[in-house]
Amino acid sequence: MKFGVATFLTDESIRPTALGPALEERGLDALFLAEHTHIPVDPHIGEPGSVLPRKYFRTLDPFVALGAAAAVTRTLTLGTGIALVVQRDPITTAKEVATLDLVSDGRAVFGVGAGWNRAEMAHHGTDPRTRGALLDERLRAMIELWTKEKAEFHGNFVDFGPSYAWPKPVQQPHPPIYVGGDSEAAWARLAAYGAAWMPNSVVPEELSAKITRMREATGTRTPVVVHAAQYDSKSLETYASAGVERVLLDLPTAPEDEVLKVLDEMAAAATPYR
Repeated sequence: MKFGVATFLTDESIRPTALGPALEERGLDALFLAEHTHIPVDPHIGEPGSVLPRKYFRTLDPFVALGAAAAVTRTLTLGTGIALVVQRDPITTAKEVATLDLVSDGRAVFGVGAGWNRAEMAHHGTDPRTRGALLDERLRAMIELWTKEKAEFHGNFVDFGPSYAWPKPVQQPHPPIYVGGDSEAAWARLAAYGAAWMPNSVVPEELSAKITRMREATGTRTPVVVHAAQYDSKSLETYASAGVERVLLDLPTAPEDEVLKVLDEMAAAATPYR
């Protein structure tokens, strides 16, 4: 198995320029960053740290942070885990993904999902009830922008005429799309666009059955990348037995000295399974 990390980077955590090289030094091959544009004030959520952890309120923009990590690394895979496409303009996002792929010499991975915070979506003008259809349409539009010299798209949510859009991604036909979510809709999305399924915080003992259902639904042998995974020996043994391609270990959001100690533990735990 391959091993990387999934984390929230914030203004209070280790910087991406320190984290990227630290991962490569320890043989961890991927950095996947979460995204939240903001957290609306909500009595059910409360203040930072009461219901939602503080990191949700202070998350860095993933593309800027991954670009910073790209500049100080050579081999590290750089991914979103996940990008909230339903809150993003697809033309701008297509350029951000392609730019990250260019400046990293083809190391970008686009992890996507439909999201969960309905109030956050609503602030972006997104109707949570139609976010799945919106996500699918925006992905199709982005693929057009990445792969066509003159791209255009006409749909229910996205509509633009013939356009030039550069840079094109280094990876062809475009950076791999990792699809999050654990539903029939997510698996249909995975079958249509996905290079890998990226379930989040899945209970290790339930993983094999979920993989079986996913592959029955998609009719493929789609690779599996476990997001926000634990690194105890029992969990890692379960992932290995299930044939997981990559494990993204759940790295805490913390200052540099604390994170480096955890990375040492993660690297030692992963060594027997590489």
